[in-house]
Amino acid sequence: MAKRLIPTLNRVLVEKLVPPSQTAAGILLPEKSSKLNSGKVIAVGPGGRDVAGNHIPVTVKEGDEVLLPEYGGTEIKLGEKEYHLYRDEDILGTLHH
Repeated sequence: MAKRLIPTLNRVLVEKLVPPSQTAAGILLPEKSSKLNSGKVIAVGPGGRDVAGNHIPVTVKEGDEVLLPEYGGTEIKLGEKEYHLYRDEDILGTLHH
């Protein structure tokens, strides 16, 4: 059983963030109330190459919080945790608080 996955080329390993289902005051929230498809970058590949052979680095780094498309990515299970593998160009943007 693998304990760590290092993505190849321009792929990014993301752990999806689950929004809280209850407020601090104890009010239960419906599932659709705060659905923002976001995740935390766990690992990134080294990047890809263009037609001329020049290195194209990945635009995100480990620890970034990113906005993900509603569909896509490859679901991967390592141990008890579930991750998703996306191409760098599939990631919609980074989130800053």
